[in-house]
Amino acid sequence: MSATTAPAMALPKAPAAPPAARAITWREWVGFMAMVFGMFMAILDIQIVSASISEIQAGLSASPDEAAWVQTSYLIAEIVMIPLSGWLSRLLSTRVLFTLSAGGFTLFSVACAFSTSLGAMVSFRVLQGFFGGAMIPTVFATTYLLFPPAKRASMSVVIGLTATLAPTIGPTLGGWLTNELSWHWLFLINVPFGVIVAVVVWTLLDIDKPNKALLRTFDLFGLTMMAGFLGSVEYVLEEGNKNDWFQDQTIAWFGVVAALCGVLFFWRMLTRDDPMVDLRAFANRNFAAGCLFSFVMGIGLYGAVYVVPVFLGRVRDYNSMQIGETMFVTGAAMFLASPIAGRLSAVVDLRKMLAAGLLMFGISLWWLGHFTNQSAFWEMMLPQALRGFSIMFVMLPTNQLALGTLPPQKLKNASGLYNLMRNLGGAIGLALINTVASSRLDVHRQHLDEQVTWARPAAQNMLNQMTWALTPGMNGNAQLAAIKKMSLMVEREATTLTYNDVLLLMSLAFFFALPLTFFLKKPKGAAGGAH
Repeated sequence: MSATTAPAMALPKAPAAPPAARAITWREWVGFMAMVFGMFMAILDIQIVSASISEIQAGLSASPDEAAWVQTSYLIAEIVMIPLSGWLSRLLSTRVLFTLSAGGFTLFSVACAFSTSLGAMVSFRVLQGFFGGAMIPTVFATTYLLFPPAKRASMSVVIGLTATLAPTIGPTLGGWLTNELSWHWLFLINVPFGVIVAVVVWTLLDIDKPNKALLRTFDLFGLTMMAGFLGSVEYVLEEGNKNDWFQDQTIAWFGVVAALCGVLFFWRMLTRDDPMVDLRAFANRNFAAGCLFSFVMGIGLYGAVYVVPVFLGRVRDYNSMQIGETMFVTGAAMFLASPIAGRLSAVVDLRKMLAAGLLMFGISLWWLGHFTNQSAFWEMMLPQALRGFSIMFVMLPTNQLALGTLPPQKLKNASGLYNLMRNLGGAIGLALINTVASSRLDVHRQHLDEQVTWARPAAQNMLNQMTWALTPGMNGNAQLAAIKKMSLMVEREATTLTYNDVLLLMSLAFFFALPLTFFLKKPKGAAGGAH
């Protein structure tokens, strides 16, 4: 989430025969699918916990601000591990790294479930996120190391569906587990599946060999700078809006650390012959553009999954199950789109397919950006379905266009950078969403307050009608109750308009990214009629 000038011995060994020249064995198929499921667990764990953070807060006797660290700590650790995973995969081999990641993720899931204090929970979440973060980019790299070009499209469909389905069902599953069992099961549910994934991958999948020689060039300084840079950036993005950004001393100091570590990290990676994270991959035009598309995809994927449930909860007063039922349309559309997208990728220019996906995703967000306070399942069904349908048309060609033009020895490192960009897109997108929502809510509230005054006959008439309707049983307090109700109506309308603004702004990111598809080139051996 490799070095271009490293000696030949530093490169991972290829499979026994070139992928295009041999069939994939059943062991490799099963092992790869276990890896995909492990990736699903790592992504799901972010969303499944978010739905029940208040219950975890109560169980740990923490304040709301303190409880936010249950999520923040996981994200910071994950975002540090993702770019490091390429180096670790070359050092240990794909099989060893993924098995250790799945095992560590499972072990610390158990530790989280039995945590009795906030400090213990945050510590175990850091370790859980660190181990879990390695599973995500390793799956992407394995797709290109294991499968021949003809199979990569279908495998990209599987990966894309898995990666995007987790945020869709996560909040609903988390709410159900907490309501039916307890918040501890948000973590305990990982245990049986994590053990199975670790055992299957260790037993069945062995596609490359470790390169212990990399230990001789281990760059502790570079690793420290990367951790300081990415960790500080994630902290600033997660906590900035709620703490008034750089007006808060802690946020300001983390901003300084991010800037200093960032400069030193980039200098270190660009000047070493054997960098831990090879940033030279960005010299590849397709990879650089693919990372940008991955960044934009992160904004739309995580942003929409955040905004729509928040709207339904705050404006429509939906519970987690009702929100899940409304969001389920997106997941269903993704499943329906998967075989279509996979088939089209074999006969259509991937660049045109990506452009169509970006256009559809942008239209779906623009369409959703016209909420009313009565918007519910049926009003949101078509734009939600279009968003789900378009996700596969963005993810699949982006994966192939970004990674398909790179040589095998660069794939592990590049996969980490590629996945890192999606996570950064989500983190930066959510930070911007909260910032824009906060400022626009104030603007809309002020404008609506100006329209609801004693001087406006319409407002006065509504107040009189509500007072009259509330008079029975109010013991003379009907007018105060009516004023309070009108105030809540103003807040509801301001909130609705605010989330409309956010969704419309998100749609612009996809429309602006669309023209860049014309600058991509077709990867060698890829399907589709590119010229």
